[in-house]
Amino acid sequence: METSEIAEKLVKWCKEGDFEKPYQELYSPNIVSIENDGTAEGGRVEGFEGIQKKGEWWQENFEVHDTSVSEPIVADNWFSLRFEMDTTHKPSGQRSKTSEIAVYQVKDGKIVKEQFFYDEA
Repeated sequence: METSEIAEKLVKWCKEGDFEKPYQELYSPNIVSIENDGTAEGGRVEGFEGIQKKGEWWQENFEVHDTSVSEPIVADNWFSLRFEMDTTHKPSGQRSKTSEIAVYQVKDGKIVKEQFFYDEA
């Protein structure tokens, strides 16, 4: 699958609210996921197990009220998306709107790396 096809499928499923299907069909088992520069605790995870734990942490800590995703910008084996989210941090009850840029690397027809860039709260 070409990078543009992968990007389009990811956007489609995100817009439908299906955040599990991309992991099953588009991601490499050796995926690397990085939050900002990756230095914070849990800021870098590898493999499906790491992604699963990261997702569980997110669900335990955030209630998502609304989310949107941009159309992809593709350059060779890379693409980027902008995500807008309206969430409530469950432990504090604080609601906020955030924006982040996600950059993805594709190799051999699978996403092998994702990195998210956003302002820290």
